[in-house]
Amino acid sequence: MLVASSVYAAEPSLSAADTLSAAQRAQPVVPKSRGPHVLRAQVLLDRAHFSPGEMDGAYGGNMRQAIRGFQKLHQLTVSGTIDAATWRELERDQAPVLDVYSITAKDVAGPYKPVPADMAGKAKLPALGYASLAEALGERFHCSPELLRRLNPGKNLSQVGEHLLVPNVAIIKPLPKAASVLVDAKEGTLTLLDAGGMPFAQFPASTGSKHDPLPEGRWTVLGVATNPEYRYNPKLFWDAKAGETKARIAPGPNNPVGLAWIELSIDHYGIHGTPEPGKIGKTQSHGCIRLTNWDVMQVVRAVGRGAAVLLQA
Repeated sequence: MLVASSVYAAEPSLSAADTLSAAQRAQPVVPKSRGPHVLRAQVLLDRAHFSPGEMDGAYGGNMRQAIRGFQKLHQLTVSGTIDAATWRELERDQAPVLDVYSITAKDVAGPYKPVPADMAGKAKLPALGYASLAEALGERFHCSPELLRRLNPGKNLSQVGEHLLVPNVAIIKPLPKAASVLVDAKEGTLTLLDAGGMPFAQFPASTGSKHDPLPEGRWTVLGVATNPEYRYNPKLFWDAKAGETKARIAPGPNNPVGLAWIELSIDHYGIHGTPEPGKIGKTQSHGCIRLTNWDVMQVVRAVGRGAAVLLQA
């Protein structure tokens, strides 16, 4: 079952994102904002290729950076809040922000299995698939399982044919090819640029830590792999547990590098996905550039071997 949390009971229903009045839709989106107008903005930003990360109907740091990037591109006042001018630009996209999805027999069948926390446990699995249908649908529709619950109180995920309200992200257009990639550790973003150096897409990213800082400099893309296996080497991790050994982790969305690996021209560093999209931009990485699985797949389609990658702190 998808059961809505009582924490949000006093808020306007997120399902109203497409039926808000003109005044409600024009509400500014500022820090601590939440509700259907915020969800509306998140979907529109996502479709404009300025990803807010995992959508949740609440203003957070990733959304702030998405707004700022969108404002820069459209030569608006860069404030990190959605004012009237920013709303007007976002609302050029007039497609509904929510869609109806029907649960299929394939959805229900899975298979779904719990994913062990330790590498040794992961190494025993033949595939690192989803732990639940809620997780799988969250990734498909770029949102948290909690958001799905709030959009669909009382709905049953085990019921074939059950209709769910979901963010309307299936209509996102493919990106053009990028000439270069800019990763900014301070901003926590990965930006795609065209041949003229103009940004056209931006994604929230986890970019390193004090133990494994982002390797500043100009690098290049050596290759791209989708649905990769992962070779764990504890000698490369400062926080590896005593007794851990090398391990091969099978492919899958819950693989430590998610659904894609973009290899860079510096040993052991790359751009990759993650099994924990809710932590992007909120926790640190081991030096690599980590994106949500759905965002890294967009980047994979937009970059190729030889693309320049500038990493800056």
